[in-house]
Amino acid sequence: MSEPQAAFEALLDLAQRSRSAARGLPAQTDIRPQWSGIGFSLMGSRFVAPIGEVSEMLEVPNYTHLPGVQPWVKGVANVRGRLLPIFDLAAYFGDRLVGGRKQRRVLILETETLYSGLMVDQVFGMQHFPMDEYSEQAGTVAENILPFVTGSYPAGEHVWSLFRPALLAEDPRFINAAKS
Repeated sequence: MSEPQAAFEALLDLAQRSRSAARGLPAQTDIRPQWSGIGFSLMGSRFVAPIGEVSEMLEVPNYTHLPGVQPWVKGVANVRGRLLPIFDLAAYFGDRLVGGRKQRRVLILETETLYSGLMVDQVFGMQHFPMDEYSEQAGTVAENILPFVTGSYPAGEHVWSLFRPALLAEDPRFINAAKS
């Protein structure tokens, strides 16, 4: 047998042994469609917001207080050259933020007509849930938050209520932040 022929036979043998020792791919039936959102806490409850409704998350920036606005309006911040109104979401719902200031974050809500920052207790980042575990029932949340919650996802010991910032952006009380 010639040297090139022997090398070719050795490669064929190696390929055959590799195929016989290889494990198959997991069955497609193990894959469950996932829904993803941005997890955060507010007033002691866990929420998740659709990714498409939160354009960015950031630490609470320095902001300038504004006169003549509702108490839940914290002020306005310069974020990369854009003026971002900062709203205390817990105060908007008649409560207060819990936990330390270092954990607080701002979720940026950006629609065609509204650019605003929602200050929350803490952000947990991306959360993924099996779509078939969605429930139309809200988790345990305060009554005044219910109009902005459209369901929930269970995950271990927690229930994540699906908070919709887009619904908040349509609320006339939220849009008119001037003091009455």
